[in-house]
Amino acid sequence: MTMVSEYDEDLEDRYLDPNEDKDEDVIPLGPSKSQIKREKLAMQVLAERLAGMPRAELERLNLSEATWAALDETPRIKDLRARSRHWKRIANLLAREDMDAVHALMDGAEQREREANARHHALERWRERMIAEGDGAVNAFVEECPTVDRQQLRSLVRAAQRDTERGKPDAPRKLFRFLRETMEAMDP
Repeated sequence: MTMVSEYDEDLEDRYLDPNEDKDEDVIPLGPSKSQIKREKLAMQVLAERLAGMPRAELERLNLSEATWAALDETPRIKDLRARSRHWKRIANLLAREDMDAVHALMDGAEQREREANARHHALERWRERMIAEGDGAVNAFVEECPTVDRQQLRSLVRAAQRDTERGKPDAPRKLFRFLRETMEAMDP
């Protein structure tokens, strides 16, 4: 007389015959363990990015008191392991928040950052072009920005050309700042 335990029945269920027909209407059990880990890691990265954002932007999210407390606590945590646990804590708190609003805020911040980078690169190209070409590039910039002070621009370009030949960074920086201020004055 052999006794069949519940454990033995579980083993039988676990090790099915590979030749046996599989049911077509098997319901998936949910995301895999790896997928869950990827989602949690993405939430931790999001928590880090949110902690680095200005508070004025975060206030639009209507976060819970616990989330605000965790975000406010972030600057005082110095140890890397403790900081890693802290990101996990914030990620867990964020999972309970309105994620659509959080993602909309992050998308807006990314868009602004891309636009700022594009403006910065355009100004760098203008500066390099003015240093390389001289008056031809200055005239092209004046056509694009007619309100610019031509005399000051030309003197800054000449100084930047001299300093570039000497290996000094001062005048090119001044030229860049002048170009940035000019473009910001045009696009308030």
